[in-house]
Amino acid sequence: MPFARWDRRITPYLFVAPFFALFAVFGLYPLLRTAWMSLHRWDLLDGPVAFTGLANYAELFTDPHFYNALANTASIFLVATVPQLLAALGIAALLDRPLRGRTTWQAVVLLPNVVPVVAVALVFTQLLGRDQGLVAWVLASLGASPLDWQAHAWSAHLGVALMVIWRWTGYNALLYLAAMQSVPRELHEAAALDGASRARAFRSVTLPGIRPTLVFTAVVSTIGGLQLFAEPTLFGGASAGGNDRQFQTLVMYLYENGFERFDAGYAATISWVLFALCAVLAFANTALVRRFVGRG
Repeated sequence: MPFARWDRRITPYLFVAPFFALFAVFGLYPLLRTAWMSLHRWDLLDGPVAFTGLANYAELFTDPHFYNALANTASIFLVATVPQLLAALGIAALLDRPLRGRTTWQAVVLLPNVVPVVAVALVFTQLLGRDQGLVAWVLASLGASPLDWQAHAWSAHLGVALMVIWRWTGYNALLYLAAMQSVPRELHEAAALDGASRARAFRSVTLPGIRPTLVFTAVVSTIGGLQLFAEPTLFGGASAGGNDRQFQTLVMYLYENGFERFDAGYAATISWVLFALCAVLAFANTALVRRFVGRG
């Protein structure tokens, strides 16, 4: 009996122990190590040079390049996320209707997400080429001058946003579709009996039923937008994000300081500010989900 009682108490902890061990090694330790590095002037190759306290943070909050990267990140996020989530919602609504070959359509919608980001960037770089790209050919056929997409902030943001939209719209559409299919059909039938149109039923039944998923995808997209790195880096071919840093994101600026200037302390400071921004959004996500679920 004592052994059986001990087994019931200890065994569950043994099952979950590997997760906490891996989290401590690959999650908690790097987090604390980065926080310690952010309090130093730390060379990436030679290690700590001097303890500086909060000097890195004070410098960061007066750094114009930091605010430029933050503004670029916010701009690309808005241009990419709002159309992406609206398009995903529309695609999900279409897939939720009776269709022939629904599984095939779902696989086609998800296909852009499984394509490597390098291939996506290569294709879009060719499409948006200034002289020989498909978009340049269309503009020329309309009598417009060729556009150097990387030379201007608005066009570069749009080009990066197009890559993000193409990659993630289908993924979010399937999340919305799964949520829509969990909404009780009795509610739709009741709305139809009350004379509600398809659009009114979508607004009054479907959207309230998938509110938690809407909030989840919006906040996860926001966090992903804050961490945007691969698409703009491959689009511009450098971490500076153009000659005038017109599309440099926060993570690109972090990379530039950490791996090109070897200023690991300053890069760690940027990462902790980025972590704080993501944490604030995560707490906001939790509050919104609880609120919407409570209403449902």
